[in-house]
Amino acid sequence: MPKDTEHKLNFAFFGTPDVASETLEILKENGYLPSLIVTSPDKPQGRKMLITPPPVKLWAEKNNIHYIQPEKLAHKEIWDVLRTLGRSDGDGQRKFSGENFRGEQNIPDFFLVVAYGKILPEEILNMPKLGSINIHYSLLPKYRGASPVESAILNGESYTGVTIQKMEYQMDSGPILAQEKVEIYPDEKSADLRKRLIKTGGELLIKTLPDFINKKIKSTAQRDNDATYCKKIKKEDGLIDLKDDAVKNYNKFRAYATWPRTFFFKEGKRIIITKAKLENNTFVIEKIIPENGKEIDYKE
Repeated sequence: MPKDTEHKLNFAFFGTPDVASETLEILKENGYLPSLIVTSPDKPQGRKMLITPPPVKLWAEKNNIHYIQPEKLAHKEIWDVLRTLGRSDGDGQRKFSGENFRGEQNIPDFFLVVAYGKILPEEILNMPKLGSINIHYSLLPKYRGASPVESAILNGESYTGVTIQKMEYQMDSGPILAQEKVEIYPDEKSADLRKRLIKTGGELLIKTLPDFINKKIKSTAQRDNDATYCKKIKKEDGLIDLKDDAVKNYNKFRAYATWPRTFFFKEGKRIIITKAKLENNTFVIEKIIPENGKEIDYKE
């Protein structure tokens, strides 16, 4: 990244999964590098439960950005780190050390939160000069919560969108800084929609940041009476009833195609649906994975 394209801002980025690391890449491409990245601790994953770093940690290491992985945010040591982000030297390289953090105050300009996975205490949200902002993948106040992309598909929406909001302590309730509407294609699965929303959200953020930083944005308060909510997805949510409404089952298949995937039970064994379509208002299963088996064509 050329030196003359880097924006000299002091901000922390909070995020954990791929959606957050992809947003970081968009920020980097447009000259916005965080001073500090806050991400979740490494966790065991997969059948072998191997300790695995989150995608955002890998991005931070690749790009030589200082990161921390606190188990909890309600500790004075963490707050001290956040209040005194690393300073940038003349070459644009971030300087990090215990002395930096414990010494000279360098109040951050703002915090940016994208799919961090933890609730930030109000004291942290209000810590930066400009407060904290978040990218949410719905048209708030619709689908506040943990699964806005899946929920939009699940409910048969024809469009959704992206919201840049100023964060408040109540979940996804903050004033709206910018929004962009996005069409949902008839056969689109959640992973494909999320990919488009990440791109849209990143581009909208880049457009919004200059005016936000210069205090030129007039925010819009959300209408709480219009708010709807979506829950965190659990593995058992993928269970479908083959006798249920065809459109409902197809939407569930699309929404949960990546995880937890849709499944049904036959003779007590779990059958995962890997390929399906909606044809003549009928939910048609094309391919499945039988329990402890490999993908095969589905035959009733």
